[in-house]
Amino acid sequence: MRRLDAAAGAAIALALILSAATGPAGAVEPRPVHGIAIHGEPKYEAGFAHFDYVNPDAPKGGSIRVAAQGTFDSFHPYIAKGNAGPSTDIESLLQTSADEPFTAYGLIAESLEVPEDRSWVIFNLRPEARWHDGKPVTVDDVIWSFETLTTKGHPSFRFYYRGVESVEKLAPRRVKFTFKERNNRELPLIVGDLPILPKHYWEQRDFESTTLEPPLGSGPYRVADFEPGRRVVLERVKDYWGRDLPVNKGQYNFDRVHFEYFRDATVIREALKAGDIDFRNENQAKAWALSYLPEKVPAIRKGWLNKENIGHHRPTGMQGFVFNTRRAVFADPRVREALAQAFDFEWTNKNLFFGQYTRSESYFSNSELASTGLPSGEELEILDRYRGRIPEAVFNNEYRAPSTDGSGWPRENLRKAFALLEQAGWVVRDLKLVNAETGVQMRFEILLVSKEFERIVLPFVRNLQRLGVDARVRLVDSSQFINRLRSFDFDMVVSVIGQGESPGNEQRNYWTSAAADSPAARNLAGIKDPVVDELVELVITAPTRESLVARTRALDRVLLHGHYVIPNWHLQSDRTLYWDKYSRPEVVPRRGTSTEYWWFDAAKAAALEESRRAQPQTTEDRTSDTPGPVMTIVAAIALLSIGYLVFRHAMRRPPI
Repeated sequence: MRRLDAAAGAAIALALILSAATGPAGAVEPRPVHGIAIHGEPKYEAGFAHFDYVNPDAPKGGSIRVAAQGTFDSFHPYIAKGNAGPSTDIESLLQTSADEPFTAYGLIAESLEVPEDRSWVIFNLRPEARWHDGKPVTVDDVIWSFETLTTKGHPSFRFYYRGVESVEKLAPRRVKFTFKERNNRELPLIVGDLPILPKHYWEQRDFESTTLEPPLGSGPYRVADFEPGRRVVLERVKDYWGRDLPVNKGQYNFDRVHFEYFRDATVIREALKAGDIDFRNENQAKAWALSYLPEKVPAIRKGWLNKENIGHHRPTGMQGFVFNTRRAVFADPRVREALAQAFDFEWTNKNLFFGQYTRSESYFSNSELASTGLPSGEELEILDRYRGRIPEAVFNNEYRAPSTDGSGWPRENLRKAFALLEQAGWVVRDLKLVNAETGVQMRFEILLVSKEFERIVLPFVRNLQRLGVDARVRLVDSSQFINRLRSFDFDMVVSVIGQGESPGNEQRNYWTSAAADSPAARNLAGIKDPVVDELVELVITAPTRESLVARTRALDRVLLHGHYVIPNWHLQSDRTLYWDKYSRPEVVPRRGTSTEYWWFDAAKAAALEESRRAQPQTTEDRTSDTPGPVMTIVAAIALLSIGYLVFRHAMRRPPI
């Protein structure tokens, strides 16, 4: 009898041990892993040497000079005040890869532990992680960073990390984040991206104030020199603690990175052609087509300055004219659909962009997430739940942005617009589009922050005036622009809604009812639709990649047929110019190339210098139609807001 009692007691004890080890309902305790994917398994296995898109043997050394437009008055990017410039590198717990939809690997954290329902995550910090002053990165730094950023930092941090319920220290190098919800697969990756700031440094300073004191960091670069508003020089930290980590191998190869500030993009282009700037991603189609012609730019003709379209496969998101539906004039979707007919993309692309762009017809353009054709499969099953609550066109009509013959006189489109406007209660009287009941003319303002965009908006305004709309353009500076967006003080604005390869919690920031009332969010359109709210939650909780794609496409369709935006365009490559003294890996990741993977090529640099000595500039070079040399800029000073030589003198650039 005693043996049976002893056996029973042992069995009970063993059961208790197993229960403690496996958790509720027999769930197995998670083991530490080196990385985490939002869906499926990470591409790179434990112990991987480096990412596939880098050159692990890239030499360290040299410098690169890049241009920045505008100015800066702070090195503090984590608060709403000021205009922050390039600063000392701040790292996070995890580092994402550029050739996977959304996968992150250990950086400050050497491993992490996550349960199946992803209701919490534990990070185990690397003992070798160090700040630039030599002190270790600690769990206290992690907790302090989270608490400070979500209480004193930019309002977006509060919104982005609102899914975190608590943060606790489990051990000297072990920290746990517990979440408010289960099965939100993105939350462990979101907190893994938290900027980790040095508690001992900021406790002695006012975190909520701007500063031109370069802050303490832990990453591969720190500020070596700067002149407020004009230039910043970053230097590579030679004893950087993480230089040999797999996530860093083959990256951050330049000894120095120079950021030179200019007020005008035209001057930046001339500085590039003159050799005073080494690298530029061109963002203007007209400049790409006309400002770098080999017959007009000696540096390109002689092979010194390279001009390349480097393709990528990252989602381009949606750029467009965004309606503020908080305004009564835009409350009716038929009005929004009608006004979209007045934007003549085909004419704009042909005459202003030299045919370089593709019309955007999805909030997730250039990716598998974009909706096409008519809904089917899981996507249709999802949308069927909302029949009667979403436009019937979602089921019957593939969304297509209005198109024209490119003549600049879109008669058929304007006829369609008049028909829709009449349905919505607007009529033409005395050549004015007025509300049929009140007799008040439709009028609104298009708010711009970029003067270059005026040439694009004015033809659109002309077509709106043909409809009888009193549409006007208002150009403001960046500070006023930001403040007006935050207070929703605008009618229509040009904005970019960026997207990643794995949409998730950020979609709440873009589309939900809660975000519509938050100045910290990005729901500029003011969308308040319970269906959209539910679709966003479905995207966030998608259990597999296939399900994520279907749910994102369903959300995309509902947004498109809500006509909250007049779509603009996108480009499926990076327009890149660089002097022929750099090399880059042959493999270009899905997200496109980055100078973080490039390196200074001493052999190329020597050959370039020899070629420039052997082929001095000629008089013909100096009088080309699109000049590169500085002396030509002096001759053209009457046409520029400031001559390039004057600008260089004002910049007082130090010798490189």
